Amino acid sequence: MNNRKKHLHPGARWLFRLGGISIAVFFAFVFSWVVVPILGVLVSGLGEGSGSVIALLVLGFVFLIVFLIVVAEIYARMTYNRWFYEFGDNSLKLERGIIWKKYSNVPYERVQNVDIHRGIIARLVGFSSVAIQTAGISYTPRGGAGAEGSIPAVSVKEAEEIREFLMDKITKKSRSQGM
Repeated sequence: MNNRKKHLHPGARWLFRLGGISIAVFFAFVFSWVVVPILGVLVSGLGEGSGSVIALLVLGFVFLIVFLIVVAEIYARMTYNRWFYEFGDNSLKLERGIIWKKYSNVPYERVQNVDIHRGIIARLVGFSSVAIQTAGISYTPRGGAGAEGSIPAVSVKEAEEIREFLMDKITKKSRSQGM
């Protein structure tokens, strides 16, 4: 593996778009607590039987859909452009984050297993996720143990190369320790 920063597979944008849509839906829900009462006041001022009520509701719905698409796309592009991984001489380095940057370092000597996952979106778009388990335990934001090193989207071929590279490191480590 070469020692340079790499981007994720371009298909990762779809994963990030779905994440962006979930964030946008949350904000749209919160935003609706402010907009709906204002629309209620405006609609009551128009009077009953007015076609403007339906027009306002349709306009609001269209605005919401456009808002969700724009927020999801901005989130996907920003996340994709700020996610890097690099295989160094002694460790895997991960760099990610839009507002709060997170830098992780996974020493090869602590790697115990490498898993490759391909979910529905990954199969449709053509990428794999690599989960690198280490001797330490890492907890996910949703709770529970997870892989300390995780690369969410690389090509299928590159995922196999990463697994072979890391498993080679594990085999050499175990031989040098007399196991």
